[in-house]
Amino acid sequence: MSTGERRLRVFMMDLWATVPYYTAYLSKALLEEPVDLTVGSITYYLDPDCYTSRGIQVDPGLLDVVGRLRLPRVMRRGLKLLEGILNLCALTVRFSVSPPAVIHVQYLPMLRTRVPMDLWFLKFCRRRGLKIVLTVHDLLPHGTGDDYKQTFDELYRFVDAIICHSDSIQARLLNEFAVANEKVSVISHGPFFYDLPATDSREALRSFALEPDKVLVLWQGIIFPYKGIDLLLLAWQRVEAKCDNARLAIAGTGAPELLQEIRMQVEALGLKRVKLYFRFVTSEELVALYRAADVVVYPYRAITTSGAMATGLAMGKAIVAADLPVFRELLTDRENALLVAPQEPGALAGALIELIQDECLRERLAGNVRAMDFGDQSWLSIARQTMEAYKNVLSRSG
Repeated sequence: MSTGERRLRVFMMDLWATVPYYTAYLSKALLEEPVDLTVGSITYYLDPDCYTSRGIQVDPGLLDVVGRLRLPRVMRRGLKLLEGILNLCALTVRFSVSPPAVIHVQYLPMLRTRVPMDLWFLKFCRRRGLKIVLTVHDLLPHGTGDDYKQTFDELYRFVDAIICHSDSIQARLLNEFAVANEKVSVISHGPFFYDLPATDSREALRSFALEPDKVLVLWQGIIFPYKGIDLLLLAWQRVEAKCDNARLAIAGTGAPELLQEIRMQVEALGLKRVKLYFRFVTSEELVALYRAADVVVYPYRAITTSGAMATGLAMGKAIVAADLPVFRELLTDRENALLVAPQEPGALAGALIELIQDECLRERLAGNVRAMDFGDQSWLSIARQTMEAYKNVLSRSG
């Protein structure tokens, strides 16, 4: 970076730490660019070191208290809302006096409420001439159909620029939401946790009570219906009938009622070789679990982008995934993954059985994934492309 190069002032907005790892990794990489970056987020309550361990100091405006406290869920949500409102008020005052050039929005947690104060804040900023860049993590909220299509249609038209993670999502923005092509930049999603120190896989297996001599198939992530765990369990019933040397681990958190449905399905199907870890898995545990896994599986019904997939790529794992447009932009069937028809448990079972029984195929697919070099250089490239998106939006009038 040239010492004489002007530094662009950017406010990275994820005020409730909704996508903290994405915000942290992107911010860390952007600090290598000529940017004066303020990370407008709060301490992530499940991983308080998420930002600080990556050299990021958060500044949400006024308060960063709730994420540091161990609170019941309902109380935490209520206090986070109050803290968020106070931070928005403080930022409004601050930006009235000393505004950044760009606000890069990662998530608007109040958007679907009757009082979308975060959107109102952005409208105030835009009237003052600030440029608004939005990263699309979910094109529409999963499981809501078209209930919020008008809300998001207005959002996508309102912002000055949009970053999405795949050509297929760009096409949907253009075709379904009539977003102007010049507003959209396609920048890939980077991996998580690749930068953490290696942990002994045998230790991880002991802590998760998994046998080290069994082929380990891993599903990991935040649990939602669209991610297809029910389909995976139906497929796994066939796997258990064919393979006695494999175990399935499902690790993640989600709504209590959904977790109970999964437990009931495991029992109803009579599955014997499934381990459920319905809790927050620390970053260190997560890395150890990925390193121990022989296969990672993504049986999604639909997807806008997947941090879990990016992590599987960064860890160099053999992959089985639904044959969805977003995944096809990263994966090629039988080259670096096995792709199967979405929502087809039989096809999913066949791919899993093939990989479990064929160690050479697992190694070949994993080797091709490792050759993609999906690590630090990915984020540095993403940061450079993000800077270009900032410059482009600043160069446009209006």
